[in-house]
Amino acid sequence: MNVKSITYVLGWILKFEGAFLLLPVLISMIYREIQGWAFLFVAVLCATCGLLLTGRRPKNPAFYAKEGFVATALSWVVMSVFGCLPFILTGEIPNFIDALFETVSGFTTTGASILPAVEHLSHTALVWRSFTHWIGGMGVLVFLLAVLPMVGGTNMQLMKAESPGPSVSKLVPRVRYTAQILYRLYIVLTVLQFVLLLFGGMSPFEAMCTAFGTAGTGGFGIMNDSMVRYSPYIQWVTTIFMIIFGVNFNVYFLILMGKFRQAGRCEEMRWYLGIIAVASLLIFVNIYDAAVSAEANLRASVFQVASIITTTGFATVNFAQWPTFSRVILLILMFMGACAGSTGGGFKVSRFMIASKAMTKYLRSFLHPRAINKIRFEEKDVDDETLRSVLIYFFTLIAIYVISTLLVSLENNDLVTTISSTLATLSNVGPALGKAGPMSNFAAFSPFSKAVMIFDMLAGRLELFPLLMLLYPPLWKETVQEARRRKRRREALSGTRG
Repeated sequence: MNVKSITYVLGWILKFEGAFLLLPVLISMIYREIQGWAFLFVAVLCATCGLLLTGRRPKNPAFYAKEGFVATALSWVVMSVFGCLPFILTGEIPNFIDALFETVSGFTTTGASILPAVEHLSHTALVWRSFTHWIGGMGVLVFLLAVLPMVGGTNMQLMKAESPGPSVSKLVPRVRYTAQILYRLYIVLTVLQFVLLLFGGMSPFEAMCTAFGTAGTGGFGIMNDSMVRYSPYIQWVTTIFMIIFGVNFNVYFLILMGKFRQAGRCEEMRWYLGIIAVASLLIFVNIYDAAVSAEANLRASVFQVASIITTTGFATVNFAQWPTFSRVILLILMFMGACAGSTGGGFKVSRFMIASKAMTKYLRSFLHPRAINKIRFEEKDVDDETLRSVLIYFFTLIAIYVISTLLVSLENNDLVTTISSTLATLSNVGPALGKAGPMSNFAAFSPFSKAVMIFDMLAGRLELFPLLMLLYPPLWKETVQEARRRKRRREALSGTRG
């Protein structure tokens, strides 16, 4: 394994995190808050560590699948550890596990919080919480590839390891330009929502935090009641942009290139929008309350469906009190998630589609055993390798969910709280049901359960395997053996020269 290339990437990640931390420093200057000094200190610390790690460019910068997985997992772990330090230094979240939980929840765009009173945080801390959503939404390694010529053609391994979905393809021949296109689209959509929220009467600070949370499909609110107090206009704008950010960004690239018909033929997007429409209609009928207007009922239904399927986690009502039928629909949407190539989490609509078509093909084979039945997705044949990867991913996801639920159940919370909280963190949704509902938080869980959920949030955001590879003992055994072989070769070479 190319350890030097991995540490080089980690160094750049830390330097960028140091630069990102300057935004809360700027906010602290505007609002004259002393918490900014802690953020400035950590920014300098990140920059210093980053400079030490990138002092010498590796002679062999090549990346392969295992290096991509390890570099990605380590980047997110290191970024989260450094990112939680300002909360501890300011005393706003003094406990390390709580601070790490909040930061991981931010970077992984989960939005699960341990804070009982969000309004008590400084503006500096609030903007950092929301900004971590925006950083993690598109991916910090994608940002790294967008601004730096990292490791030649093999840097596709980094994008594949970090980007959500069963497959990642280049929009243009060079990976760096692909990353730049993705981030330009990301920034433009974020700014557009920010402007529309200002028109709705939000303050610039509120609009910025809300836009960050929506773009990253994270859902950290700056009020305890999330989005309840805001006007119908703001709620509808947020709903539309949650849906927009849950669409595969390849669709927006096709629209940008004027290929409207090709964009409209995107099968996954049609399924995604159809699922939102059907789920919203079913919940609308199920929760209909004649005491409020039809528009208010519809807005609540569509908002929560969009919030849950995109794994954003904003709330305009306490959906934990909805009828069982509606809550079950939301649990299904938690698991399903948004489109591949979006900022949303979950299993992904594309994987659900491929698995459904595989089941149909299997049933059809009983009727026509000699017929050649192919699975087609997005007007292309699905090869056996893609189908196998979807099935393996599904099994791994279920295995992690079952184990996590068993571990969290040791606290002896009620069944709804236990099964929904692990699903909400593994799918990067945020709010769960029961005691961890949208108007509550995760503060009551023990440090052990929070540690399990921290793992789940990272695993869910990184599509499971990068984090599992980081914890895979044979990888490190092989790495140690490689280091020993290199050492023996150097000693033999020095002996020959002597």
